[in-house]
Amino acid sequence: MKDYENELYKTGIKYIGGVDEVGRGPLVGPVVTACVILPPDFYDERINDSKKLSEKKREQLYDVIMDNAISVGIGESSEKVIDKINILEATKKAMKEAISNCSIKPEHLLIDAVKLDIDIPSTSIIKGDAKSQSIAAASIIAKVTRDRMMYELDKKHPEYDFAKNKGYGTKKHIEALYKYGPLKEHRKTFEPVSSILNEKS
Repeated sequence: MKDYENELYKTGIKYIGGVDEVGRGPLVGPVVTACVILPPDFYDERINDSKKLSEKKREQLYDVIMDNAISVGIGESSEKVIDKINILEATKKAMKEAISNCSIKPEHLLIDAVKLDIDIPSTSIIKGDAKSQSIAAASIIAKVTRDRMMYELDKKHPEYDFAKNKGYGTKKHIEALYKYGPLKEHRKTFEPVSSILNEKS
């Protein structure tokens, strides 16, 4: 999980920013991104792609990463931004925001899958969250951050079951959409939200 990082450390680079996103697929809420710069001598074998970890593990590792990281930046694009510029562009925008929110500018970026037009050298890695500790750490920070937003939204609108589905289009979520209609936090360009809105208009 440190092969990419170690190659860069050998060239004298100290600050490597791992970048990842969470929330491209849900029907509600923002896409959330994180950029994490870990110390060169840091390694924790538990850090992995956030999708492979239990919620309890992610919460624990969130604290480990926050305690040990040189810098962590968070970015997000709201559902309004997603509807306006599309999910891929909104993801890129949020990634750039996370990078700029780091207290130290990374010297090199390791990015999960996405290519960014940015003034920092970068390497895009397919399935990077399973191949790079820095990207995996970013995936955990982004996932926990977004899940906490979904818990808050669930308190306001429990009928949509956001605490369990985190905004993804589960059966219960879709049923609630048809029964109660979309919330202002729903992504209006995503199906079936757009169809339901068309039916109601």
